[in-house]
Amino acid sequence: MLQFVKWYEASSFGVAVENSNWVFPLAEAIHLLALAMLLGIVTIVSLRLLGLVLRDEAAGPLAAFFRGYFWRAVSVMLGTGFVMFWCNAYKYYHSPSFHVKLIVLIAAIVFQAVLLPRITISDAVGKTTALARLAGIVSLALWFGVGLAGRAIGFLG
Repeated sequence: MLQFVKWYEASSFGVAVENSNWVFPLAEAIHLLALAMLLGIVTIVSLRLLGLVLRDEAAGPLAAFFRGYFWRAVSVMLGTGFVMFWCNAYKYYHSPSFHVKLIVLIAAIVFQAVLLPRITISDAVGKTTALARLAGIVSLALWFGVGLAGRAIGFLG
């Protein structure tokens, strides 16, 4: 794996990106904007599942409305994340915070794709189940965990 990381960073694209003054900051800015969009969507849907907002709306249609925007934000984050990784692949390879971020990201994507749709479909207007509340808490914890682990990369390595 380390050989791949070294090759990845030393590739002509990796060197060009690393030597550019604007590619990494631009990718990071777009990455953070997509993260803000994603966290906004997760917060709205999760707070609905917790029964704290939009009680007169069923969670299923609300989640369905935001689903396309959510996956676009994830796609943008993954794309810009690869560019940022390309700039500092060796650093990220050795970063415990980056490893935590990847693990939490995978868990969050699986939860969002597999479990959350099943839970939101069963949610009815005015009735918040314990399972829906738990899903809201787990969703918030996972996605904010991704963001916090990402921030930790810059501060903790």
